[in-house]
Amino acid sequence: MTAHDLITVDPEILGGTPVFKGTRVPVKTLFDYLSDSLSLDYFLESFPSVPRELAVAVLRYSQQDIEHQAAA
Repeated sequence: MTAHDLITVDPEILGGTPVFKGTRVPVKTLFDYLSDSLSLDYFLESFPSVPRELAVAVLRYSQQDIEHQAAA
């Protein structure tokens, strides 16, 4: 799975802000919720257009990307 499978960056959608694919919800919002000690469930309740599987996949992709960059 690639970032392109999970995230859309389109100048016509929120000025090119990365959003969850198929939504208008910025990916940054998920990380903001988590960094504010809010749960994934609360994020998903707040943004029902984001499927749980997509949110979890973005988190896993981010973790793998960080681990890959740290190892380089």
